[in-house]
Amino acid sequence: MLKQTHLARCISLVMAGYAVAPLASAQSEAENPVVIRVTEGQSAEAARLSAAAIQTEPVQRLSSDASVSLSRMGGRGLDPVIRGQNEERVEVLLDGMRVEGACPSRMDPPTSRLSTALAPVLEVRTSNRTLRWGPIAGGQVVATTAAPEFADDNRTTGHLTLGGADNGEGKLVNGSVAAGSKDAFIRLAGGYDEADDYEDGDGNEVRSSYENTEGRVDGAWTADNGFYIKGMVSRQEERDVSFPGRGMDAPKTDTDLYRMELGAPVANGDWNLMAWQADVDHVMDNFSLREQTAPMKMLTASETRTQGVRLVLDQTINYTKDIAIGVDVESNDWDAALNNVDKDVVASYMWPGVERDRVGVFVEAFHQIRMNTRLGAGIRYDRVEMQATKADQAYMLKKPDGTMVSMSAAKAYKQVYGTTNTDANDDNVSGFVSGEWRYAQNRSLDVVASHSVRSPGVTERYVNKMLGWVGNPGLDTEKHNKLEISLSGREGNWNWRPAVWVDQVDDYVLRSQDRYYNIDARLLGVEGQLGWSNGTWSTNSKLASVRGENRDADKALPRIPPIQFIQTLGWHHQGHTLEAEWQLARRQDRVDLESGLDPSTSPGYGVFNLSGTHPLMANLSLTWAVDNVFDKTWASHVSKADALGEEFFKVNEPGRTVRAALTARW
Repeated sequence: MLKQTHLARCISLVMAGYAVAPLASAQSEAENPVVIRVTEGQSAEAARLSAAAIQTEPVQRLSSDASVSLSRMGGRGLDPVIRGQNEERVEVLLDGMRVEGACPSRMDPPTSRLSTALAPVLEVRTSNRTLRWGPIAGGQVVATTAAPEFADDNRTTGHLTLGGADNGEGKLVNGSVAAGSKDAFIRLAGGYDEADDYEDGDGNEVRSSYENTEGRVDGAWTADNGFYIKGMVSRQEERDVSFPGRGMDAPKTDTDLYRMELGAPVANGDWNLMAWQADVDHVMDNFSLREQTAPMKMLTASETRTQGVRLVLDQTINYTKDIAIGVDVESNDWDAALNNVDKDVVASYMWPGVERDRVGVFVEAFHQIRMNTRLGAGIRYDRVEMQATKADQAYMLKKPDGTMVSMSAAKAYKQVYGTTNTDANDDNVSGFVSGEWRYAQNRSLDVVASHSVRSPGVTERYVNKMLGWVGNPGLDTEKHNKLEISLSGREGNWNWRPAVWVDQVDDYVLRSQDRYYNIDARLLGVEGQLGWSNGTWSTNSKLASVRGENRDADKALPRIPPIQFIQTLGWHHQGHTLEAEWQLARRQDRVDLESGLDPSTSPGYGVFNLSGTHPLMANLSLTWAVDNVFDKTWASHVSKADALGEEFFKVNEPGRTVRAALTARW
């Protein structure tokens, strides 16, 4: 139930229509060039049962786009970086639900909630072409789970996948079964996967073991008049997740998701109402998974509670105008306490009972003024209220000289920033204008200009780790002023899309030496995509470059990915597919060493991967992959910098890894 003391949350237009076009499809790129679609087949069902079958996390599929980098901290919990924007600037929507992580150190980013049993279709949104899911500061990862597909003469459908990997001895099993029809169904799905520590290209073991179990029940019913109701309940349990170089591991993380959605046609459109709840409980410590424990046993128990509701009304006027209005209400609670287990006392309140209430309203419209010209505009207002209910709660802090003093989060904020007010109230107004001009057949020019306001997140404003890592309640909201121009088209077997963009950010939230400050920043980017296909053979080239500038200090922003290039060559014949992929990154020497987020420059790398899918019989297929064929030792520049003693290092990616899975479907 939604708590009466908080505003509840809501989503209305939950994923209007499923994106099922493959990434290599020139047509979909031309129709919506601002959206990066990541699927692995000609349908949502094929996407779920192809290459995703052998990946421990569905978010790994985003690495096939040069504008997306994945930050690794261990074997699970890959955190996407989109166009140089990371962490709380990247929102994740799971079937319309906005889910938060429960770890202040992001051991469990929202993308770790993506189902492996029902691997979703993924979209990456980088510009405001709609405000119904909120303004886009850095990017949005939108995950949509496809409904089951029933044959005309079959009332049941399902799948079973068995797979494994040699590097880390990974194992997985997952499956689903659904009964019903396209108008009414119920589906059960579940899965289990585990892995030991993997080896990097030098043969060194990287702490990365984990166990993951999930179960899900969902269903839907549609009446003859178009009224529909959908529901979903899921449970995920992560156990014994280890991290290299970190002071702690995560022995336990539990996630419970609940979603209900209603909708129906009305006038010349439809309405949609959605409510959800997401509960995440997380435990990390420095002794459960380690043979050599630290001198003092420390444990952090944390949780986040998310509730929401969204209502949206869509209407079409005279076949040329599309109008949408909506309202959503959200409520979040975060709580995290660092405990000294030996002394059975609280060492600090890392998230001191933070509550966030948000109410948002939006209106947007799109007008087809000519056959080849479409204009759009929208505006959104969000009221965000945050408070730390345990900011004054005392705990004992050990000073460098060994003496103990009474401390609180409020005292920490005052000591570090001189801030005495721990409440924050933001009035955020965001908007966009867009234009699409099809100046020739199969060619279009797209322009999107937007102003997006982001309230600083719970960690940026309120984290408190014994004066070592302290958030700033006095941070101003972050204002992103974006302009993106792209050209997309296709001719014969060729397709292409170059794009340039700029993001001028006022009051950018910069983390430096475990402190948070507002600065002015600018991000500039160039992207390009060129593809060719004759139906049997295909090739695709993708390039992305980002430059981040701290305009206040006239230096680079930290954790900005280098120039990245991805080249693929594919072969398709009678259901068989083979693909070779070459991922390259330039050396990154534009770094901010003073921030502590860039401990050093990063060398360039080139990694070669192979993969394939083969039908063995009518309902059985084999999927395989060889990652890092030449066993290179490499690490992404944006991966988390870990500390081992006084030495900082980045987490190396796995060395050569052979993965395979058998999938039966009916």
